[in-house]
Amino acid sequence: MENKVTVLIPAFNEENRIMQTIKSISNSRFIDRIIVIDDGSTDHTYEVVKKHGIEVYKREKNQGKGAALDYGIKMTIDTSSIIVFLDGDIGSTAIEAQKLIMPLLNNEADVAIARFPAAKKKGGIGLVKKLARSGVKILTGKTIHTSLSGQRAFRVEVLKQLGELPKDYGIEVGMIIDILNMGFIVKEVEVEMSHRETGRDFQGFIHRGRQFYQILKVLAKKYKEVKFR
Repeated sequence: MENKVTVLIPAFNEENRIMQTIKSISNSRFIDRIIVIDDGSTDHTYEVVKKHGIEVYKREKNQGKGAALDYGIKMTIDTSSIIVFLDGDIGSTAIEAQKLIMPLLNNEADVAIARFPAAKKKGGIGLVKKLARSGVKILTGKTIHTSLSGQRAFRVEVLKQLGELPKDYGIEVGMIIDILNMGFIVKEVEVEMSHRETGRDFQGFIHRGRQFYQILKVLAKKYKEVKFR
């Protein structure tokens, strides 16, 4: 199979930014197919994407990012050589995702992960990032600074060897632990991407608390798998 690159965009209530993201990544000469998986949005995300003639699938219930991506992978894994994950809120900076494809095309890595610039505004106090980084280090022996980044490119051979994906915020951490322990080469790539940042308001702390809990669950599950392997 020639290199065929598919972009999967899981989206939940992204009607205001999703087309910016799609139009930006559409400018890349490396991209062959773009698929949006609407994960039970309650706004007009599906209708906005459909109106512009983009391939989009609607899931009736919100089941989490991992479930949406798993749905997309199953549809495309036999017809793609590289699959890219891209969040729906990346907007006009989505074109930077092509930097993740180059290391795979050049046989420098099996997986490439986007490393964003420092956040422009203060968010939390870093507990979620520290938990993810420490958990990956303990369970793989390797330090990955971008273990929470959702912008990733994979050779399909990698995805074919992974088991069931975590369904929620633990997906990125769970995947990278399995990928590293399987011996695949992971490269972190500097990008000039930006997305909607979570602030220090009540909703922001609720969001990070949910992230922390779900990542902790995934780490506990992976610890048991590694311990009894």
